[in-house]
Amino acid sequence: MEQVAELFLELGLILGTASVLAYIMRRFKQPTILSYILTGVIFGPSVLNVIGAHEFIKVFSEFGVAFLLFTVGLQLSIRDLKEVGKVAFLTGIGQVLFTFTIAFLGLNVLGFDWKAAVYIAIALSFSSTIIVVKLLSEKNDISSLYGKIAIGFLLVQDFIAIFALIFLTGVAQQQPVGVIIINTIVKTVFLIGAIALFTKYILHRLFDRIARWHELLFISSLGLCFLLAYITHYFGLSLEIGSFLAGVSLATLKYNIDIVGRIKSVRDFFIIIFFVLLGLQLHISLSDIPLVIILSLFVLIGNPFIVMSIMSLMGYSTRTSLFAGFTVSQISEFSLIVAAMGLSLGHISEPTVSIITMVALVTITVSVYFIQFNEYIYGRIGKFLKFLERKKLVEHRSRLPKELRNHVVLFGHHRMGHTISKKLDELGYTIVIVDFDPDVISSLLKKGKNCMYGDMSDPEVLEKVNLKDAKLIISTVPSKNDNLVLLHNVKEVGSKAIIIVTAEQLLDAIELYRAGADYVIMPHFIGGEHVSLLLNKLVKNKKWREAAKQKHILQLLEHRRRGHEFNVKNIQWDLLSLLP
Repeated sequence: MEQVAELFLELGLILGTASVLAYIMRRFKQPTILSYILTGVIFGPSVLNVIGAHEFIKVFSEFGVAFLLFTVGLQLSIRDLKEVGKVAFLTGIGQVLFTFTIAFLGLNVLGFDWKAAVYIAIALSFSSTIIVVKLLSEKNDISSLYGKIAIGFLLVQDFIAIFALIFLTGVAQQQPVGVIIINTIVKTVFLIGAIALFTKYILHRLFDRIARWHELLFISSLGLCFLLAYITHYFGLSLEIGSFLAGVSLATLKYNIDIVGRIKSVRDFFIIIFFVLLGLQLHISLSDIPLVIILSLFVLIGNPFIVMSIMSLMGYSTRTSLFAGFTVSQISEFSLIVAAMGLSLGHISEPTVSIITMVALVTITVSVYFIQFNEYIYGRIGKFLKFLERKKLVEHRSRLPKELRNHVVLFGHHRMGHTISKKLDELGYTIVIVDFDPDVISSLLKKGKNCMYGDMSDPEVLEKVNLKDAKLIISTVPSKNDNLVLLHNVKEVGSKAIIIVTAEQLLDAIELYRAGADYVIMPHFIGGEHVSLLLNKLVKNKKWREAAKQKHILQLLEHRRRGHEFNVKNIQWDLLSLLP
């Protein structure tokens, strides 16, 4: 009983301290992962030395890794990887190979034994998909060209990291390298094939029956995670690989988003313990500080330069290449998992794990600012990197009239922008559409529309669309900062155009009005006003109601045909069946 009470006390101290530090990190817009590692540092041997790496903490951390890989598998989108195709694949493979090779050779020169050099080099090669996706979402850059490419090559990295974990499990069995590679490939292909068949013929039907009960959906998902983890362990692979494959199999279901939402809280608890354990095992030595600085600079500067070089050779602009490069300026959760596995297998020592963890702390902290302030940094150093840029760029895709006067400039064509441009076409306006989604631009070019790839914060783009002589400027992009930049540039060129921008928050709308906007679209308010105007007709006029329903269904079919799923996966409704 005394041990249980001590466990409760230690968990209370860990979670309470982690909560306080996480709040501070949030205030400074830092990832909460840092707060968990720092919690372990505070209670570990480096500072207070009051909590050790007990067996229960190690078991909890194993659950954390398993659940993390389970949710990574659940959210893995092969479709996203296909969309960005060749550039994501080549950049992902190339960056990992170059980073690993340079780091391994450099560590050998510095006197590291080959095992430690391999583990550190692997750790430096992977970047954090979770952190990058979160930051890009906050900047509304997920659909941008560099955002799509970055997510693509980060997914490639995730696949390589999973293969590395499988390979290291084989190394633990002390077999020849050739045998390990063959066994790894054979076992992986067999397991993936078996799981694919099970998913197609059994799992879909099973979950279709139990999904109506949310509790059953939750416990069945956990049960599959644990069972596949044991099966992979039985075949000589790690438990974590089974958890990842369980997530991938469930990712094909239409209930995967619901499962992620329900599993997230459980995952977060155990993953906190995993990162706390890393902090508890962190032995900060002053003699390691110079090495940590060198390795951190390599990740912060070297990795982005490698990505820039590869993308520049493939014909991408300095701006796009640099922004994508900033996304690999930190090391990943996978890096820490690989380090923890190396320690458990006896391949590396705790000081080596400490070096990797300290590099993670430094690079994650700094890389957040690289991504958040990429525009400012590009403005300062972009001109010095132009030597990497090729003359012929794949991004120069546009169709603009020879002379632009009294025209409409529309920033953002997706969803609301599509409806606005259609209405402006009907009214006979000359429209120039600016969008940073390459798929949207490709579609517009096929239709012969005036359009240009780029975003509203790029001065070159604003110059080419001739804001000065525009009659109307509309932004459907909800980013306050981007809209403020647009309003500033409109004033700078002395344009007398009517300016309409978009905001999601009330305070943002007020600030945009103060900056000179003529009108601020607030989608939620407009939606409510539109419904209130419709209600009277919907209730009193049956013929009008039926006509409105048919018109709306046809509009939804058009959106679906154009690929607008509104971020909802696996929509199964047949809208055509609703038509009379």
